[in-house]
Amino acid sequence: MRALVTGAGGFVGRHLVTRLTADGWDVVGLTRADVDLTDPAAAAAAVRSAEPDVVFSLAAARRKATVRERADTVLVNTSPWLVDALPDRCRAVVRLGSSTEYAAAPHPLTEDAALHPRGFFGATKAAGSMLLQAAAAERGVRSAVLRAFQVYGPGDHPTRLVPVVLAAARSGATVPLPGAISRRDWVWVGDVVDACVRAAVDESLPAGAVLNIGTGVQTSTEELVAVAERVTGRTVATAPGAHPGRDWDTADWVADPSAARRLLGWEPAVDLAEGLARTWAES
Repeated sequence: MRALVTGAGGFVGRHLVTRLTADGWDVVGLTRADVDLTDPAAAAAAVRSAEPDVVFSLAAARRKATVRERADTVLVNTSPWLVDALPDRCRAVVRLGSSTEYAAAPHPLTEDAALHPRGFFGATKAAGSMLLQAAAAERGVRSAVLRAFQVYGPGDHPTRLVPVVLAAARSGATVPLPGAISRRDWVWVGDVVDACVRAAVDESLPAGAVLNIGTGVQTSTEELVAVAERVTGRTVATAPGAHPGRDWDTADWVADPSAARRLLGWEPAVDLAEGLARTWAES
């Protein structure tokens, strides 16, 4: 089958392209260098030209400093042109959503949890998920939204926590930590990619399905540093309170992944210790 991957140059996108190619798919990847996804006409033309059987919608934007940047982020994260541009041969669209679409909760989040997005990024991701489901239903194309929790692994952006911690283990630098406790559900990038592929090929998956992709285990920043020290065999210096924190930080942030297990037969195969060890080996 032919797959179109938007966001193919991003962190998860690169891993997905590698997996699909290894599995024998014919892959067309779209990156910022290939097409401007804020230009609906150009983006739609690129989709039609690809003639995909399956679309993996992974492109995402976060810039919001100016009015123009916010408008561009809305266009990329909602992709209103995508479904209308699909050829008749297209069987499914899989969208990589975000756990930031949910409201914070002191218990594992299920797919029917309230949508109360955390920040502008979460709001655009939530809007894009709902728009995709509605447009795909009207066209009769099977869609799936996979709300990934905190994805990590080799090739992640160097400013994110895991790369920063592992770089500090190597260099001896100090890692600034927020003063308030922050927990996240860390999920290995390869497991997220596996969920994407399963959702694309499983024709028994209900149209418009929303599935949480996480481990069901939450880990504080301090606990993650401790695990990193164990797997690297090195001490990581930290400065608690030196990081201002982020708007979406919370003391509880964890998935209930039981629906993905039930409907896709998916479950995380790599725990945090193994994932950090693999990332360390490849960094």
